[in-house]
Amino acid sequence: MTGGMYHGIASKEMVVKMGKAGMMGFLGSGGLKISQIENAIKYIKNELPGGQAYGVNLVHNPTIPEMEDKMVDLFLEYGVRTIEASAFFYITPALIRYRAKGLTRNHDGKVIALNKIIAKLSRPEVAEVFLSPARERILTKLLAENKITQEEADLSKEIPIADDICVEADSGGHTDAGVAYVLMPAMIKLRDEMMEKYQYHKKIRVGAAGGIGTPVAAAAAFILGADFILTGSINQCTVEAGTSNAVKDLLQQINVQDTEYAPAGDMFELGARVQVLKKGLFFPARANKLYDLYRRYNSLNEIDEKTRIQIQEKYFKKSFEEVYENVKSFYPAKEIERAEFNPKHKMALIFKWYFGYSTRLALSGSEESKVDYQVHCGPALGAFNQWVKGTSLENWKNRHVDEIGEKLMAETAELLNHRIKSFEKSFC
Repeated sequence: MTGGMYHGIASKEMVVKMGKAGMMGFLGSGGLKISQIENAIKYIKNELPGGQAYGVNLVHNPTIPEMEDKMVDLFLEYGVRTIEASAFFYITPALIRYRAKGLTRNHDGKVIALNKIIAKLSRPEVAEVFLSPARERILTKLLAENKITQEEADLSKEIPIADDICVEADSGGHTDAGVAYVLMPAMIKLRDEMMEKYQYHKKIRVGAAGGIGTPVAAAAAFILGADFILTGSINQCTVEAGTSNAVKDLLQQINVQDTEYAPAGDMFELGARVQVLKKGLFFPARANKLYDLYRRYNSLNEIDEKTRIQIQEKYFKKSFEEVYENVKSFYPAKEIERAEFNPKHKMALIFKWYFGYSTRLALSGSEESKVDYQVHCGPALGAFNQWVKGTSLENWKNRHVDEIGEKLMAETAELLNHRIKSFEKSFC
């Protein structure tokens, strides 16, 4: 599978390429407008009329939770049957509604789910709730609001929220910097315990993501027990990736040490982190500086004048007042009202503007301030670059996501066969 990289970097073209090749891609819906997502879904369904696999990413939105409801409305309207739920740290009503709609029993009495959720996660406590049935409290709320039927509520108690989970180790974008060797055994054991506890009739599969850019890494994932693998960073440097050529030129040159951790703009106040490209860019250092200031001070006025001038002139290229005017046109009225009465919240909204700005610079390939590009990327791409060095795939203009997927899986299978034969010889 290919993961749903935000702002349409995992583009509709990428999803179609994967579907036509017999694999599965997720549209990167995070940060896109509903109309953009709707148009992309229409395109994908039109290009994959034979029922080929595809999905759409649903990113948890703690700031604007109603966005999740709008997304689910869209999925239900267009019959999107598989979603990739990412960055969730608790289960929201929108997820349960998507999962519950259309639940039925087959002739054997087993519950059949029309809508499938693959949960991308990195924490056992989060995995546990996705591996559990929907909670009574949320089902009761949805019933009271006439968003699900009594039958859908009853059947929801017999199946897990997620069909499958994808264990995300150290990856590009949102990451807990987990170690696959530790996470995979723990998650597989948890899956087995939850299967035993709830006696589910269908096995929940466990996939692996994060750090997979070569056949050796993919082979390690399968040896650890992965049922499937999901790649991300390596697909951002392909023809189909929905980002600028300028970003692809930068990514093509990186090695395994050329990434860094920075605050996540969408979860800035929570201290969540993303892994981003470091080589040749100031964004990681500047983003970390902004978060450090947010932690230390309660308002912009508490920050020393020299630092305030530096941020406005070097980072933002705008005054705080100009940024705040932009912010007011983006956030809901209640967020702005809160900012007017809470200087620290106002500072957070102004600082978070930089993360959107830096993303737009990268996606457009703007020459205005190239050093401020925010490019989500993990070290897997550095490993991939080394793997294909000296071949036609060294140039990103020759990289197509379906061909990369097929090459990765074929060489992984070959490597596993070779290793197994080596082990057999060693013990004979």
